[in-house]
This record gives sequence, structure tokens and C-alpha cells, in this order.
Amino acid sequence: MAEATPQVGGDWLGLTDRVCVVTGAGGGIGSELAAQLLSAGARVALLDRDTARLAQIADSLGDRAGRVMTLHCDVTEAASIESAATQVEQAWGPVALLVNNAASLYADALMDIALDKWNQLLSVNLTGYLRCAQTFGRRMVAHGGGSMVHIASISATIPQPYSGAYSVSKAGVKMLSQLLAVELGEHGVRSNVVSPAMIRTPMSEGIYQDPAVRQRREQIVPAGRISTPADIAGAVLFLASDRASYISGQEFLVDGGLTQAWLGLIPRPGFEKSDTAAQPAS
Repeated sequence: MAEATPQVGGDWLGLTDRVCVVTGAGGGIGSELAAQLLSAGARVALLDRDTARLAQIADSLGDRAGRVMTLHCDVTEAASIESAATQVEQAWGPVALLVNNAASLYADALMDIALDKWNQLLSVNLTGYLRCAQTFGRRMVAHGGGSMVHIASISATIPQPYSGAYSVSKAGVKMLSQLLAVELGEHGVRSNVVSPAMIRTPMSEGIYQDPAVRQRREQIVPAGRISTPADIAGAVLFLASDRASYISGQEFLVDGGLTQAWLGLIPRPGFEKSDTAAQPAS
């Protein structure tokens, strides 16, 4: 298989006219992904169950000369995904990028969660990713390659208690992506994961309404701030591009250095930060 040659110049990512599909596009990460992909010159199909929200997002993106498509899609239904994939391909041709982004989250302890709620969350967050990977992956194989980027979470590695099956689903997404990378690599299809940590989206916004909570969270992150959908979209665009043509089966953890700071959060008398540590030498 010939190696991809990244483009140089203004189109650094080389995404001009590439056909991209974003599931869960009605959410904060999905809408930002759409905006950044469009800015990079791509064609973007926005998939979500909330078509009214998709229409609002499309309107906010301005006149993009036919480079935006909104489609109803329920990732828990194979027929719905197949219909969306067919419509995209008939309109624009082969899909080069799938971003698996649809997600569900609710509060529930494992000892209390009802099995139907467990199954519902996994059906969206994990099985839905598999369904989309199968549907769009088969088309990528038939057309000689493509890229998949799956949105997971820091909770795929670090348990997030009282969140139902969320951590389990995201851990499954990581392994799903690795298996796809191994099984589809010979067909020119790459698969990677982007994992946010403490990101502000409409789904998590309620957490940040308390200024004290927001400040405490910001203080434990070395970067000094909570991440935004733009941080996640930037990582996705890189992985989607030919700049990342030799990257597959990997996880990009977008956490502002949080996971490197755990030991610094534990009280250690005699090893505290010096008040003069940041002062220039005289």
C-alpha cells in the first residue's frame, strides 16, 4: 500500500473536500467538530436524533455552499445508520472520516442501576459505536481506506463512580478502537480514540454552575482551566488528517496534564511548592 503524502502550505491538514460523518452532532463536541472540519475545507454530515438541533447548528455555520448535511440517525438502530450512510454516499461519495461521538450519561450507582438502563447506555455509547464502525467501515474498506476517531473519556481508564455504565462503556470504546485498528489496518483504515477530561459541554454544564466547584476543578489541572469542545476537535482533526497517517490504535488523552498531577494533590509535608519557586534569580 502506498504511503500517504501529507500536503503542505495553507491546507496543512489536507482535509479539503473530504467527506466526514459526525454522530451525536447535536451536542457541544459534535457541533464544534462540524465547525472545525468545515473550516478545514471538509464536507460534513451531521447525524443526530434531534433534527431540530441539527438545523440550528447548520444555520449557525453560515453559507457553506452545500458542504453541510443534516440527517436524522439513531445509533441504536442499524437501519437508521445504514440509511444515513447511503444518503451521504449518494450525495457526496465515499466517506473518509467517521467520528463516533454520540453519548449518553446519567447518575446511578452500580448497586442500584436497573438492567434496562445499563443496556440502554451501552447501546448508545458502545454498541452504537460498533454499529457505526461496521456500517461506515465496510464502505471505507470497499473504497480503499479511511479514518475513524472515537470519542471516549478519561473515565475509560479512571473509574468514574455513580455514573451508571459510563466508565464501562468508554473502556469498551478504547478496546473497540484498538481491535478495529488491527483488523482493518491492512485495508487502509485507521482507528483512534480521543479522550476528554472535565470538559464543559451542555451535558456537563450543570456541574460548573457552582463557581466554587468550577474553581476547585480548575485548580487541580496543570493547564489551569477546564477544557472546551475546541480542544477535543483539534485533536480529532489531526488524527483525521494524513499528518497522522502512521497513527492507529492509539488514545489521545486531552486532559491539560491532569493525569500527571495526582501525586501533587496528595499532602506531603516538607515537599510543598515553594513561594519563591517561580521567582527569577537575582
